[in-house]
Amino acid sequence: MGNKNKNSGIQKLSNELLRDILDHIEADPERSVSIDRRAYLSVESFKPPAPPVPSQAQDIGHFRLACRRFAELGIPHQFTRVTTRFSRAGFKRLEGICANQHLAKHTKKFSYMIPCFYVEGRERIGELLHELGDDSLPLDAGHFKRKVEDQKKIVRSSEDVTVLKRAMSAFTSLQHVQILRLQDEADRHLLDYIRENHDFATQLVDLRWTPACVHATKTIGEALLYARSPFSRFSGPMMNPQSVLVLKENPPQKVSNLAEGLTCLELHFDDSIGLNEKMRELSDLFKTVFTAAKNMQAVHVGFPSRSPLALKLEEVFHHVRWEKLRAFGIQAWRLDAEEIITLARRHRKTLRGLRLRDVLLKEGSLWKDVLGMLREEMDLLDWVSLRRIGYSEHFDEIWAGSMEVVDDVPGGASDSDDDDEFPAHLSAEGDDYDTDEGDRSRDDDDDDDDREDNDDHGPEANELALSPDTPASLPFCTCGAGSHPESANDLDDNGMSVSYQQRKLWEKWVVGRCPEHSSN
Repeated sequence: MGNKNKNSGIQKLSNELLRDILDHIEADPERSVSIDRRAYLSVESFKPPAPPVPSQAQDIGHFRLACRRFAELGIPHQFTRVTTRFSRAGFKRLEGICANQHLAKHTKKFSYMIPCFYVEGRERIGELLHELGDDSLPLDAGHFKRKVEDQKKIVRSSEDVTVLKRAMSAFTSLQHVQILRLQDEADRHLLDYIRENHDFATQLVDLRWTPACVHATKTIGEALLYARSPFSRFSGPMMNPQSVLVLKENPPQKVSNLAEGLTCLELHFDDSIGLNEKMRELSDLFKTVFTAAKNMQAVHVGFPSRSPLALKLEEVFHHVRWEKLRAFGIQAWRLDAEEIITLARRHRKTLRGLRLRDVLLKEGSLWKDVLGMLREEMDLLDWVSLRRIGYSEHFDEIWAGSMEVVDDVPGGASDSDDDDEFPAHLSAEGDDYDTDEGDRSRDDDDDDDDREDNDDHGPEANELALSPDTPASLPFCTCGAGSHPESANDLDDNGMSVSYQQRKLWEKWVVGRCPEHSSN
């Protein structure tokens, strides 16, 4: 009797109050980081979706099991973000969501997680593990054999294409699509061994990201075109240039149709081999996409920090002017100062955020010229990120003769294809859902560029701040409490290198904030 009274009491609560209660369990799924904010380019796209906290997921699931009304109220908290892994089990779950339109209609973000592909003829896992012996690696040959068979069956049957087309058609409210690299713990152990014993191991087993990325991009693109999806954002934090080339197989008009609805595009290319040639081959495709995407509000195009692109900025952006652009970012590029100035001026009436991470100025250019223009002419600019900026000659002196090490690309999501890895992903209907922590707005945690407790190199440079690095005292103030540079000529730009403290001070000076007393 007591339980009945309690239930009837909860039933009397309004839907609004129940939604507030759900928000305390699982944050509001409608919230995301505004593209005006500095955290946007870091948080919205480059953080892989985190597995849901089991207790929260179970609480939502139990809430939905209580009654029909509660089941309906809880749907947006489970299905606003859907993550699918490239596996037969993953596609089966995705089909389950698509078959229930009352669930699928709430999906706004779709994350597609795909592992490296096994090279045909070099997937002899059993032989490799036999050669290693029992004590070398704690790996289960059967686990890998199942994954190899999964990959072959999915690709040969086009199961992924079929299910993705259904999903993109069912997701009538879809806004954001992500392609992410997936590695489970066993994959990491295997890949580490293959790298350490490359000549021997790759004769038996070889895994490659390029064919996987190409396949994922091709199938997702095909599904989006087929469904005439309303999506407006695309993120690829570990793209391979070849994966984008597959879009050229489509007629230009189809590519334009796919791009014209875009408002946000974030691409980070992780392949440094022959990068300039590959990106030059993509130049016409970029022109088609950027010209068609007239409503673009946020753009980021980046490359490996150790292999900055040497193409001119306009070989990618083609003098396109977006009337609604509010956030623009590039990473790892060798440029003349005038190239940055010209692009910024084109968007001076709308641009609120500018990221120039790992950008190197060529001989004859000075950062003070870029910064002076940004301060004097970009009236709406709220933030600028200058992490690891510098000069091309100094960069070459530091890295001359060193091996290519890609240390800044967001890593593949740690996940598993085993059903018991994420029991919390099962809803009342037995379908997937994803809380995607990366969508949540937290000023102090998610903003990788707006914190003082970081460094421009090492772990701290990649969102892993290990200890405070805030200078004890800063050399000048712009709020009237001390001396400060009156013009760009006073910024102590030596034309050779940029220190961490300099770039932090410059970031604040550009937007008119006091480097000593401002905490924003």
